[in-house]
Amino acid sequence: MPEVPTSPSVAMSNPLLTENSKSFSVKSDWAHWSVLYGASGLFALICAVFLISIIVSSIPAWHHSGLSIIYGRVWSQGSNSFGALPIIAGTLATTAIALFFAIPIGIGSALAIVHVVPGRLRVFLSSLVELLAAVPSVVYGLWGLLVLAPWFEHTVEPDLANITGHRFPFQAPPEGVSLLLAGCVLFIMILPMIVALSRDAISIVAHDQFEGALSVGATKWQVIRKVVLPGARNGIVGAVTLATARALGETVAVAMVIGLNPLFPPSLFATASTLASTIALQFQDATPLQVAALGALALILMTMTAVVNWFGRRLVRGLAFRVGVI
Repeated sequence: MPEVPTSPSVAMSNPLLTENSKSFSVKSDWAHWSVLYGASGLFALICAVFLISIIVSSIPAWHHSGLSIIYGRVWSQGSNSFGALPIIAGTLATTAIALFFAIPIGIGSALAIVHVVPGRLRVFLSSLVELLAAVPSVVYGLWGLLVLAPWFEHTVEPDLANITGHRFPFQAPPEGVSLLLAGCVLFIMILPMIVALSRDAISIVAHDQFEGALSVGATKWQVIRKVVLPGARNGIVGAVTLATARALGETVAVAMVIGLNPLFPPSLFATASTLASTIALQFQDATPLQVAALGALALILMTMTAVVNWFGRRLVRGLAFRVGVI
């Protein structure tokens, strides 16, 4: 006798089939969530172990110098004096110089790529930006040392000193390798990041909003200022936050062009030092106590980066509240 095929309605009404499908669904969900929770738990464990190891390695330095590691003004490995305030100041100064140039130029370039540049040139410039973002930092450092440093020493820094009458912050003799050069190299390094991320944020603003504002008589600049920038500001803030964290933690390129002088720079033309470059260059020949001091610098740098990320998230959340997204 031929077998009669089972219709879908019959299969659905079969309690055995329904029970099997429920059991399979529960098992697949359990496996799915187990993988997700396991991956997130492993990530949290790695972060916790990393942070705890940095804290533990820096404990001898905190016992030796206390909070003077943060506010002390003398950093000398020979005398075991670990005052990192000039190094912190150098880190903040180079980052501020880089952001001073990178934020307006980066956002302006992103706006131009999306709304001004013709299509074929837009593709070329976007590819160029992504290529520059992938260049290793040592290449930027070598370029700054071989090309920019002589130009700064013989042209840029003397001209700035003459224009300002050798007043602060341009009163020191030009040296080429300097705090100003390090900030400018950082500016060139973080610029592609700001351009690329801001371009992506600007490009997702609804095209019909842009065209609708133009159709009611607004100029292109008014549309960019009133429609595009407010719509993309969360992404732009995120781009600036990531660029700031990159500038704070940059090591090789800055170490090649800043001069590695752990003193307060009296001028932008003076040599200085940053937290990351100090850690990288003093670690190899350090004693156990000095290694602990470098661990304290790493902890300070991590704290500064965490504060920048927290501030960026708070700013994005505040902007979202203002526009009613949250």
